[in-house]
Amino acid sequence: MADKLKTAFLLAGGCAGCEMSVVDLSEALVDALDSLEIVFWAPTVADVKYKDLEAMPDKSIDLAFVDGMIRNSENLHTVKVLRQKSKVLVAFGACATMGGIAAMGDLHTKAELFEKAYKTSFSTDNPDGVYPSPEYMLDGKYNLTIPAILDNCSTIDQVVAVEYYVGGCPPHPAFVGRLIGAILAGKLPPAGSWLTGGKAVCDVCKRNPAITGQERLPVGEIKRTVDDRPDPEKCLLQQGYMCFGPVTQGDCGGSCLNVNIPCRGCGGPIPGVKDFGARCVSMLAASMADDETAAQFIEKYNDMAKLVYRYSHTASKLNHRIAEHKEH
Repeated sequence: MADKLKTAFLLAGGCAGCEMSVVDLSEALVDALDSLEIVFWAPTVADVKYKDLEAMPDKSIDLAFVDGMIRNSENLHTVKVLRQKSKVLVAFGACATMGGIAAMGDLHTKAELFEKAYKTSFSTDNPDGVYPSPEYMLDGKYNLTIPAILDNCSTIDQVVAVEYYVGGCPPHPAFVGRLIGAILAGKLPPAGSWLTGGKAVCDVCKRNPAITGQERLPVGEIKRTVDDRPDPEKCLLQQGYMCFGPVTQGDCGGSCLNVNIPCRGCGGPIPGVKDFGARCVSMLAASMADDETAAQFIEKYNDMAKLVYRYSHTASKLNHRIAEHKEH
């Protein structure tokens, strides 16, 4: 038998949901292990240490997956080490490719984030305002350390070179299964590509008016899902619910729309889109019937950045401008 493909998984600053999408392959994953050898999977699944990764020879890992964004000093260190040990690196999921939900924290200062998390949220009991510290000397002799929070989130490719990108929060298990099959078969696109089925969410959505030959109508009224219950048979965008399906990769199979939730873009941008949030604003504006509808949109969604950059803020031009402003 030919040598197995040496594979690694690393969780950076994420929730491990992307790794669970791999585990959800169940029997299919077990079958794949005939051709894959998982040499590192931390800190989520295997009881291995970062020093074990550091001890591996450079480029000894054929294919590595990183999920999660770069949020603290540990993320930064381990991703750089994995890059050194790997021949091919895949940014896996919305956080790794675009920044993800946690990256919206970059719209606030670090002091504001700490104040909210450790002092002023309704569930926090911290009357002394104690914040975590990267270093603490216990009893004058034990130097305790934890990873330091960085000033800004980073996507994986803002820190190290990345060969491939996979969207999703998390990537859908069915797509992950097809992806692993393509990898084992050696059917990969040129480096730098998104690994995707190539269709937008609208292309795989059962609500798409084009399926029944209907004309797509402009949006006449803006709604939020808290306002009403969407008709499960009709296009969410045409009903007035802000849906990013037209500009988002549909490798999820339209999972959110199947349960009456508008797409928010976790799958990543369709090919050719340089700034996902800006494209969402353009698409939504073009879908509205008139200026009155646009005014409703602004009134109902008054924090536009957190709507259109929910998953992609770190990779956006807006984030670069904010970072420049912070530096000055």
